[in-house]
Amino acid sequence: MNKIFAKLGLTSLALLPSLAMAAPAVADKADNAFMMICTALVLFMSIPGIALFYGGLIRGKNVLSMLTQVAVTFSLVCVLWMVYGYSLAFSEGNAFFGSFNWVMLKNIQLTAVMGSFYQYIHVAFQASFACITVGLIVGAIAERIRFSAVLIFVGVWLTLAYLPIAHMVWAGGFLAQDGALDFAGGTVVHINAAVGGLVGAYLVGKRAGFGKEAFKPHNLPMVFTGTAILYVGWFGFNAGSASAANEIAALAFLNTVVATAGAVLSWTFGEWAVRGKPSLLGACSGFIAGLVAITPACGYVGVGGALIIGLVGGLAGLWGVTTLKKWLRVDDPCDVFGVHGVCGIVGCILTGVFASSSLGGVGYAEGVTMGHQVWVQLFSVGLTIVWSGVVAFIGFKLADLIVGLRVPEEHEREGLDVNSHGENAYNQ
Repeated sequence: MNKIFAKLGLTSLALLPSLAMAAPAVADKADNAFMMICTALVLFMSIPGIALFYGGLIRGKNVLSMLTQVAVTFSLVCVLWMVYGYSLAFSEGNAFFGSFNWVMLKNIQLTAVMGSFYQYIHVAFQASFACITVGLIVGAIAERIRFSAVLIFVGVWLTLAYLPIAHMVWAGGFLAQDGALDFAGGTVVHINAAVGGLVGAYLVGKRAGFGKEAFKPHNLPMVFTGTAILYVGWFGFNAGSASAANEIAALAFLNTVVATAGAVLSWTFGEWAVRGKPSLLGACSGFIAGLVAITPACGYVGVGGALIIGLVGGLAGLWGVTTLKKWLRVDDPCDVFGVHGVCGIVGCILTGVFASSSLGGVGYAEGVTMGHQVWVQLFSVGLTIVWSGVVAFIGFKLADLIVGLRVPEEHEREGLDVNSHGENAYNQ
């Protein structure tokens, strides 16, 4: 894996503990400031970004339950991350887990650096990724799950799914050693969360009245606001994954702009052709589809490749929330799998194609062909799907045994806001 990053010229290898030990213990002020800004932007994606986006997509009687789930799971992940999550994900260990050397951030000195910025900032930056990944899952199980069940599931899934996959991809673990390319979280974040959400949607079951009643987004301006926040925050997500204010961050930034614009257009015109009218919801969904699709590729591909990934991602997302959703017969209120799962898979696979220097990308490691890299990408996608799916099943089953997954039907029909949290979002 070291040879791969050397070939690509990426500073993000500085995230590996082994490399951090070899690097000069000097923090660059510009990189330090850049990474703090990127961290704040990713945190902004969760609170308020994903909360408003999901909140607008569901019915008004459940909007506060969604905001509460996002806010409290965000806080739970932050605490668990500082206690043991960061250590198990990023300290030296085996191919699947780190060690307990950094539990409660012990043995990390105030002046410790990771590459060119302070390690404490790396802790916070990676915490922001873990928080939004968990936040994505709740959109698939909205409007009918017990709040206590969500918290139990999060503790299990974060520990046994997110941490090992993050270690395998970003901390020199199994998939990194295999040569998998995932610049900012196609497998670690999007596919991982989407599969967890899909399993949860099946186990929790469909909402009362699903297929018989019209379940429409209750507040499209709120959806648009959440989309806009996610779009801006995503530049911290993608550009920040370069781990320095350098040329790779600039490439990731530009690719994020181009791919997202392409996806909005392909989704909008695709929907226009199929349904006869272009919608704001479709445009917002196109933004998310493009952002997801370019995430694993943004630091590896050229601008032309990013545009193609965005165009394909927009159409793939549209197919995911219409045709695929019907095939799966699943009640996923916020289309977590249809967008994050499908577009994450598309983006990961196309990363293996468009990273080729002949197609404008930064090139493969020495001796690696396009066919081999695509195979590695497919393997990383498959492993993530199986790993996350098994852990999600265990997590939801444990929650079901302890507290039960689903609220009573009468509570569901009246709304989770008043029954689970004792509040109403709007005057009745």
